[in-house]
Amino acid sequence: MQAFTATEGINMKIAVLSGKGGTGKTLVSVNMAAAAEQAVYIDCDVEEPNGHLFFKPEAIAQENISIKIPVVDPARCNGCRKCVDFCKFNALAHTGQKLIIFSEVCHSCGGCALLCPEKALTEKDKVVGEIRRGVSQNVRVVSGILNPGEASGIPIIKKELSYAAEGDGLTVIDCPPGSACIAMESIREADYCILVAEPTLFGVHNLGMVHELVRLFGKPYGVVLNKCLEEENPSEKYCVDQGIPILGKIPFDKEIGRLNADALILAREKEVYRDMFFSLLHRTSKEVGHEAAIDS
Repeated sequence: MQAFTATEGINMKIAVLSGKGGTGKTLVSVNMAAAAEQAVYIDCDVEEPNGHLFFKPEAIAQENISIKIPVVDPARCNGCRKCVDFCKFNALAHTGQKLIIFSEVCHSCGGCALLCPEKALTEKDKVVGEIRRGVSQNVRVVSGILNPGEASGIPIIKKELSYAAEGDGLTVIDCPPGSACIAMESIREADYCILVAEPTLFGVHNLGMVHELVRLFGKPYGVVLNKCLEEENPSEKYCVDQGIPILGKIPFDKEIGRLNADALILAREKEVYRDMFFSLLHRTSKEVGHEAAIDS
């Protein structure tokens, strides 16, 4: 059976994106990591992480992630409202001679505490989520989980990405769907971006969103077409028209759907699927400019 091995000195980070959920982003991410000889899988979809359902990691270590939020000393506050005017997220209000802090929408910039002329504002830690790390055969699994109602998962994603492979190694980053701030943070340090698209007109629209994002960040990229049929594929036409490399095609296949629905990793179930995702890794490695070795 083939195994993907990065050559000495390579530390390759691959980010996998999609314009919406359900396109097959996690399918591609999980199976690419599993097809490698050794890899780190990082689930940055912190609002709804599900990569761990496939990997079922063992030896799990949990770590709380905190942010700084302001705390007011009423005895020092003179009601000048400078902090209220400064906050663009409306996390502060002054009413009835009292400063009110809405920590749920605070983005932890720290500006209000720095700006306060009376030093009435200080900061305290607030837990916004957690990271779980474990091992599943050849893959180190890192999953971030954002607590419900929190404003941003960026602090969790930043910490997750600090666990990327060091030295020789492959990191697969399963990004949040869409093109919002959390997706931007997920691809910031990526060497290459894989965009996953469905074969529909709606799929073309979603592909266009993440295509614009990776171009904005100046990242090299290619596309994986999922759920492919024999008929016309609008997403494929978009790639051809835009000159985007098509890295691979995953067929619309009942067995793939069944295995995926049962939270099984295709690359660990059948050699034909392992070879499919190995080929995707090998093609991506060439696109990045790295060589790859194949062990039989």
